Amino acid sequence: MSFAVFALRRVAEMAATLFVASFVVFGAMYLAPGSPASFLLAGRSASPEALAAINDRYHLDDPFLVRYFHWLGDMLQGDFGRSLTYRTDVSRLLADRLPTTLLLIAMALVVVVAAGLFLGRLSAVRGGATDSAVLVGTTFAVGTPSFVAAVLLQGLFAVNLGWFPSSGAGDGFADKLWHLTLPAIALALYLIGMLARVTRSAMLEALDSEHVTVARSRGVPERQVIRRHVFRNSLGTVLTTGGLIVSTLLVCTILVETAFSVGGIGQLLELSTTTKDFPTVQAISLIIVALFMAVNLLVDLALPLVDPRVTLGTRGAAA
Repeated sequence: MSFAVFALRRVAEMAATLFVASFVVFGAMYLAPGSPASFLLAGRSASPEALAAINDRYHLDDPFLVRYFHWLGDMLQGDFGRSLTYRTDVSRLLADRLPTTLLLIAMALVVVVAAGLFLGRLSAVRGGATDSAVLVGTTFAVGTPSFVAAVLLQGLFAVNLGWFPSSGAGDGFADKLWHLTLPAIALALYLIGMLARVTRSAMLEALDSEHVTVARSRGVPERQVIRRHVFRNSLGTVLTTGGLIVSTLLVCTILVETAFSVGGIGQLLELSTTTKDFPTVQAISLIIVALFMAVNLLVDLALPLVDPRVTLGTRGAAA
């Protein structure tokens, strides 16, 4: 199978999966107790005229499939509906909050990749006491949920030491970086431990391979052996884990944003779920699913380019 055919097939699979996900997200409203109109009203009483207006606005008198395709068509055109809580377009809410969330995820991803790869490589190459120390540290990191890390970091560095703000996202790029430092570390801590352990295992496996033994027997410098023959051959496994890392960041950002009152779409999703602001929940849920699948698509497309041993259409399978 050529790379172009493989890429087209994966894009088609992603589109089909996103279509199914959109159906589930839209249909979830109709699984709730009561009528869709009462659910949209979030328990508030309304006059017959108000109910009629809601039915007309959301096409609730139309057949289910007609309503779904009407909603999906609006979504594809960037019309996510109107927030029941904030009384404004959902697209405006997302435009105001999505950049903050993306910046937080980007900062956390940089921390995860830098610290995780460094610790994993250090542990595999040095061994001994260094390996033991890294394993203990990563065990602590993996065992610390994001919301617990958020509380600990907030209490120590924001409240007690006063080095960082305890809440908010800041104004201006530099101020945002300062405000989002603690949330990014809280979001990254668990994933640093996971990536470090995966990198360590992949490199230890590569160190025991035959071609590394041959390279050493030929007098290739150890740094070059580690860089070209060990670390490079570990990238396939690390990249696959990277897809899981980004997906986890998308989910865990809800907890961290809420703890630090960052004001991104994660906190917006939590507040909208509490107030039953269903149009906002639908839009954010669909965006998270789309981002999740886009990350996995990029990983699948990058794997054959990073590791020629990977067969197109598989992850981690040798050709």
